[in-house]
Amino acid sequence: MASESRAQLRDFLRSRRARLAPADVGMVAAGRRRTPGLRREEVAVLAGVGVSWYTWLEQGRDITVSAEVLDAISVALRLAEPERVHLYLLAGLNPPRPRGARTTAVTAELRQLIDAWSPRPAILHDRYWNVLAVNDSTRAVFGYDESSHNCLVTFFTNARYRDAQPHWASIAPDVVAAFRADAARFPEDAEFARLVDDLGAVSSEFAELWARHDVGGHSQAVKAAHHPEVGDLVFDKTTMVVADHPDWRLELFNPRPGTETAERVERLLRIRLAPPA
Repeated sequence: MASESRAQLRDFLRSRRARLAPADVGMVAAGRRRTPGLRREEVAVLAGVGVSWYTWLEQGRDITVSAEVLDAISVALRLAEPERVHLYLLAGLNPPRPRGARTTAVTAELRQLIDAWSPRPAILHDRYWNVLAVNDSTRAVFGYDESSHNCLVTFFTNARYRDAQPHWASIAPDVVAAFRADAARFPEDAEFARLVDDLGAVSSEFAELWARHDVGGHSQAVKAAHHPEVGDLVFDKTTMVVADHPDWRLELFNPRPGTETAERVERLLRIRLAPPA
């Protein structure tokens, strides 16, 4: 642990300890206190670690720190999730995965952003590539409908989607490689194995590509599509991580400059969204 990180760790732990009173953590205040907040020995008791060890940690000494102990200290000091991540980083450990139950509720602000991106397509999906939100342009351009619950499943099993992808066969390996990389980030999550087994049972193409064990990533890409009503469409695709949901990804599609994609998509939406005569 670098000296600067040790100094920051010392100050951070002291400040978190100072903001808590014994009553905040269910302890009885004993004796007169010269400074506000919990004492070091009280934090050590709450975290289930030795007083000397915790003192050394707060002093920034070069000692071995485990994720389990940091989690115990996080609970003892009532750290919020960003504070817990900060503690890990100061202690020289990789940031932990978020605690608590996962939510699939899309905030009104995020949904408004996705809708406002129209007439350009936008897709929001979770760690399993389950669709959380799309806009009207995504439905019109890529053929997403009520049955399109998962981007990977749609890619391999939706005939309309596949027919609209002129380069489907060449990009399929990259799609599977990116999904394998996402699944590897959550090795204990059995939902990935269930999804892979279910899709492999109905798509031999997916099963064959999955067996290759190729690994890829999400990067800037060009996505081409052919729509039966307006013709060829070409987009630049950008994938972004949602800050407060790091296992969610937002895919934004922007018409490729120098093509007629923007005009064709706008024409398509006018056709689709026009009120019935």
